[in-house]
Amino acid sequence: MGVFKKIRSSLRRGFGSDDYDVPIESEDYVHVTPESEDGKAKIVVRPFLLEDFEDIKPVIDSLREGYTIALINIRPLRDRDLIELKRAINKLKKTCDAVEGDIAGFGEDWVAVVPSFASIYREAKISNDSI
Repeated sequence: MGVFKKIRSSLRRGFGSDDYDVPIESEDYVHVTPESEDGKAKIVVRPFLLEDFEDIKPVIDSLREGYTIALINIRPLRDRDLIELKRAINKLKKTCDAVEGDIAGFGEDWVAVVPSFASIYREAKISNDSI
């Protein structure tokens, strides 16, 4: 019995069933196609443009699905109405907290929001006290 077959049979015993069939492409590897419960397997990096407060709804809907990394251009709303922009950012923060995601601004015009499986890199700030 080859090494692969030994590993396969021990995995079957570990799962407690011999009827769990793993598709075999060759003796060297197993090809597994990732699928979620609703059939969506890919993560989408999606750009959004906020011109009005109402434009936040598709962003929030996409984030709640859990498969979208949102890159949001806030410049049109920022140039037009700062109060509405603050409302939109607060709504994004609340949704981000609800889905256990992460949110960060980069540059003056963009906000990134990611789902729970991702995080946004932030550089450590160097304070004047440590120099």
